[in-house]
Amino acid sequence: MAKFTWVDQETCIACGACGAAAPEIYDYNDEGIAYVILDDNQGVCEVPDELLDELDDALEGCPTESIKMADQPFTEEMKIG
Repeated sequence: MAKFTWVDQETCIACGACGAAAPEIYDYNDEGIAYVILDDNQGVCEVPDELLDELDDALEGCPTESIKMADQPFTEEMKIG
């Protein structure tokens, strides 16, 4: 099943947990805030199957629950609500 991810940069505290768990999915901007490498944090590119375990680890390791995951691409409404 397809999985998509997005980082809520408003709640990210730049702790580095997601990048440590999933360095092929997440990186950091100049302020240390995480973003999704695959689609520049748009939440519209499917995470490759071989990275799903890392995605789960990042999701579980985020202390602020800023890492989001869904079975469909993220829409602006999903990001707000």
